[in-house]
Amino acid sequence: MPSISTRRANATDAGTVVRFIHALLDELTGGKAPAPDDVRQSAQIMLADAGVVAVIASADDEPVGIMVLNECTAIYAGGKFGYISELYVRPEKRSKGIAPHLLEVASREGRARGWKRLELAAPRQPKWKRTLDFYLRNGFEELGPRLYRII
Repeated sequence: MPSISTRRANATDAGTVVRFIHALLDELTGGKAPAPDDVRQSAQIMLADAGVVAVIASADDEPVGIMVLNECTAIYAGGKFGYISELYVRPEKRSKGIAPHLLEVASREGRARGWKRLELAAPRQPKWKRTLDFYLRNGFEELGPRLYRII
């Protein structure tokens, strides 16, 4: 197992954030991710948002993954809660304990902020069943599909 460490991303990490988020989007869309410059603009906005925590994971001092947490509020959730909008580990570094480490960081951050729960959306099934199974093994429960509308 590699030595895993994490740290909060800041504005100087925009390049690393863009690389990881672009790779995630590219994987999820089958190579149809937005251009890196478009991802860069979104990453800079995200990193400047006080309600967002971006965490970079490193294994043996090499960046290998990212997680982005957003603070949300809902009555059904009993107040404030965390939403994991992105979690990505480089394919060759998967199944080495990095993603569970990031989930533990999310839990610690949530407890420190008084969140009552963490939520996330798994990619479409059945293609991404392995991803869903990973989250279920790590204590998440299914709520149902998550939907969106472009406005």
